Amino acid sequence: MFNYPKGFYVDVRIEDVFTTRIAYKNGELYEQKVRSNKGAFVRVFDGDMWYYASFTNLGTIQYQIDNLASMATPNINIEDHPYIKMYEVNNEELMQYKHNSLKDVELKEKDTLLRKIVDLCKHETIKMTNIIYVDSVIEKEIFTSKGTHVKFDKQTCGLSMGMRCAYKENKEYFGASNARTTFDELKTTIPHFEKELEKNIDFIINAETFEPGVYPVLMSPLATGVFTHESFGHKSESDFMVGDEAMRKEWVLGKKVGQPLLNIIDDGTVLGNGYVPFDDEGTKGSKTNIITNGVLTDRLHNVATAAALNEKPTGNARSIGFEYEPLVRMTTTYIDKGTTPLEDIIKSIKYGVFVDTISYGTGMSTFTMAPTRAYKIENGKITKPIKLSVVTGNVFETLDKVDAISKEFELLSFVVGGCGKMEQYPCPVGFGGPYTLVRKLNVL
Repeated sequence: MFNYPKGFYVDVRIEDVFTTRIAYKNGELYEQKVRSNKGAFVRVFDGDMWYYASFTNLGTIQYQIDNLASMATPNINIEDHPYIKMYEVNNEELMQYKHNSLKDVELKEKDTLLRKIVDLCKHETIKMTNIIYVDSVIEKEIFTSKGTHVKFDKQTCGLSMGMRCAYKENKEYFGASNARTTFDELKTTIPHFEKELEKNIDFIINAETFEPGVYPVLMSPLATGVFTHESFGHKSESDFMVGDEAMRKEWVLGKKVGQPLLNIIDDGTVLGNGYVPFDDEGTKGSKTNIITNGVLTDRLHNVATAAALNEKPTGNARSIGFEYEPLVRMTTTYIDKGTTPLEDIIKSIKYGVFVDTISYGTGMSTFTMAPTRAYKIENGKITKPIKLSVVTGNVFETLDKVDAISKEFELLSFVVGGCGKMEQYPCPVGFGGPYTLVRKLNVL
């Protein structure tokens, strides 16, 4: 399709993006946008430097290739370069949503669904609301001078319910969201928001103060997912350790970092926000076992980091759009399910904390989570709602203190926002996992 100049490696990424966003603030329509955008990102590599351009005039792709090549130096041995040897050659088309596209759902129908949540949020403790519908349909096509030509689509739609509540001295901002790949599936999630609303009202009325200290902490799938993503997932992105000897020493494959029950996975083949059948370099998406039975067994790569560390690409070269170059990014990252029923885990806890929902999480070597809804566990039962500021700990110490993982398991997707790295935010990712019990964590 394109004429590739000799002595260079070239890749072309074309993206066709459709998005919808509807927002209600305090019951009133605040935003309603439908957008379509199409553009391309072209890279040329001469063995020493990358040259790239992003643009929206797709008729200029050949010109952009030739122009970038004119700035570079031809390399007759380019095919022997370690990067080029690692690039896969894939030829496949995976168009799943031609006949079930979110583009074909009327805006009025999307608004009607959102209004159902707006109408739920009426209670004396609710002081402010922010209710949002978002969707995204992306069709992507990738060509490389090595022979790759892949075309695929992905889509997600979701609802988000945010509210600021107050009752006497208790004040809190609660968030809840749910995402699906089709609109018909999303329509079935209204009961989820009804339950979340009931929990929020009960919490704001009844939450008590809690004595800071070190306690057993049981994390919900949501909390487990954010913990895994923030505290461990970013550490698995290998561009952090290229050129960082200290990081490589800390991150030695084969190192024991947890109990044998612990398995952490990044999987680009899972449908949802983190779905990446092919990454932005044309590498096939894969399931990467980062921790296997408590031992570090892999990390996340693009082609450059895989070559630098003498490992294999994992399909994790991702950008947030055609305006940006690919970075090493997570896809759907989670702790794998265990074998213990949740009921048995709760019964095993004499006195501890259950973290149900959180407002944010951060971390690299040390992680911090800020709970919004948390509860006491007393004598094997979840009891009173409690107000916490943060739950925090050292990442590797915490992984080693994971004592139980439930067989109950849930994968989730961010509906608004996403993962940030360098200048690229928000990158859509999946997360979640089982209920996870950590023997000791600092609770403040």
